[in-house]
Parts: sequence; C-alpha cells; structure tokens
Amino acid sequence: MLYERLIRPLLFRMDAETAHERAVRELELLGRVPGGAALLSALVGRPEPGLQTKVLGLDFPNPVGLAAGFDKDCRLTRVLPALGFGFLELGSVTLRPQPGNPKPRLLRLPLERALINRMGLPGAGAQAAARRLNAAGRCKVPVGLNIALNADCPKAKAPEEYALTLRLLHPNADYFVVNVSCPNVSGLRDLQERLQLERILTALAAVNSPHKPLLVKIAPDLADAQLPDLLGLIMRHADGVVAANTTTSRKALCPELGAIPGGLSGRPLRSAATAMIAKIHRLTDGRLPIIGVGGVETAGDVLEKLRAGASLVQLYTGLVYGGPSTVVRILKDLRSLVSAGGFKTMTAIIGSEAREAP
Repeated sequence: MLYERLIRPLLFRMDAETAHERAVRELELLGRVPGGAALLSALVGRPEPGLQTKVLGLDFPNPVGLAAGFDKDCRLTRVLPALGFGFLELGSVTLRPQPGNPKPRLLRLPLERALINRMGLPGAGAQAAARRLNAAGRCKVPVGLNIALNADCPKAKAPEEYALTLRLLHPNADYFVVNVSCPNVSGLRDLQERLQLERILTALAAVNSPHKPLLVKIAPDLADAQLPDLLGLIMRHADGVVAANTTTSRKALCPELGAIPGGLSGRPLRSAATAMIAKIHRLTDGRLPIIGVGGVETAGDVLEKLRAGASLVQLYTGLVYGGPSTVVRILKDLRSLVSAGGFKTMTAIIGSEAREAP
C-alpha cells in the first residue's frame, strides 16, 4: 500500500505530535476546497453499503466511528466522513483553552502498533469549538462531542463546569460523552467515584434540553468490584457508555517500556477493552448501549467488540498505522464477515457471543 510503503515512513520520521498536527492541517485545508472531500472519498474508496444501524435513537450509516483525540478542536467535520466513518467523536473539549502537558507528550510504539500519550487535553476551549462547528454546518454523519474538565478546575466545581461546557456546545452535536477517565489530567479519573459522578450527571441533565444522548467514558482499569454500582448509576442518569479509554496498565508491553508515563492505546489494549465491553453487557443485561474502543484495526476486531456487546465501535490508533483507507477496508471485510456469520442486521450481532455461550 502507498501509505504503508511511502507516506507512513515519512510521517514517522517526524515527532508524533508534529506529524499528527500536519495531517490535521492538510485535512482541514482539503475540507475547505470545493470538491476536496469528494476527491478524498474517490481516492480511498466508497464505504460498503448495507451496514446501517440505529443506536441511541440516531441513524448511523455504519458502526465504525472515529474516537476522541484525533480531532480535538473540531476542525475536520467537513472531510472526515469521506474516509468512510459512520460517526465522529470530537474532542475532548474543555470549557476554557488550555495548553496541556509539556512536550514531548505523544510516543509511537511501532512494533506494538500502539501509542502512549500524556497530552493533558490541550485545546482551544468550548467557545472556539462551537464557532468552528457552526461555520462547518451540518455533518454528513452523526457527531459526538467528548467534554472534559480543565486541569485547574477544583473537584467541587466539576458539575458546574461540565454543565457550562454542555450548554455552550449543545446545538453542535448529536450526542455527548462525559470524559471522566483520561489518565493524563490529575484527578480526572477520581470523578468516576459514585457521588462525584452522580453530581456531574445531575448537573448535565438540567441543561440537556432538548435531550440528547449522554454517555460516560470509563477506563479499562476499573476494578470488577467498582463496575456494578457505577453502571447502575449510569443507567439511571445517562444513556450509554464508551468503553474503554486508554489504559495505564503495561501488562501487554515488554518491561523496558513499562516505565513510560501516559495512556496506552492501540493493539495491546484490544483484549482488555473487549473484556470490559463483555462485562458491561453482562452486568446490564444488554440494556445499556456501549461504544467500544481500544485496539481496533481490522474487521475482525470490530466484529469481536460487537459480538461482545458493543453497539458501535471506534478507532484512532488503528488509523495512524493503517492510513486513510483503513475504515473503507474494514467495512468491506466486515460486510463479508456479517454475511458469513448469517447475521441479517447489525443489531443481531450485538452481544451474540454471550447468547451463543453454553
């Protein structure tokens, strides 16, 4: 492939964050050129039809979406659908602009097909995101906005600041994700604690009018004992979960990589993320919609997460290693796997592994 043989080696000579920003700038420019998105679609190929699904009351052309973190500042809604994505999750967006952690803060692990990031949620803030989304107009696929706290926000003010962020961005998304699981902002994962999260979700409900689906992003590092109470709370106050975020675990890496700080994403996370999806599906009797993320590179990875209980699936690191044609390639192969499995609809796949268990 051209990307793997020529483009990726050139990009990988750059610092990872520099290469990412260059790719974002070029995609943004292409999205502004008349016919640019159509040209990109022609180059990567048309997404496979027949994979439509309905989740959270929204219609998705296919179940493969972009995970948060790639388009942090909501710059690419005009062009990303041309890569075949069935939906986009943008952000994380914080209320106020913030620089994030000191650089370097993004590291590639090519042999593991993984990334380690300690970005610290850099971004231009909610007002800038709203302006960009308003200027871009309606996206061709559903858009989710991932919202998070500024690093300097006291825990006591977390509900108020989440609510302010949602209110600013409410007209600009089809669903929202509450990020309480980023490992690179001090104290953010503490907000998964039951009482803190309940206060946040209550504050968000007060400004979420008209109602748009609200999901909670949870970490793959949660202990099994924490899950039942947390999921019960989410089922009462939210509409679904995103599972699972980047991990701080280094179990899947060789010892010399174990001391590198940050959140690990990509292939080493695949099994842990799928196991978390299966647990959530089992503990909620399949009644809580799940967006599955973590280590998705192939159609087999997508099918694995759907069969474990995910309704939709996201990727980010897989795009870095696979290139612009990744999603179209996945969808083509997924259509074949769905047909071979005898599934009549995408909904029939969700949680099928548990139903087939003896």
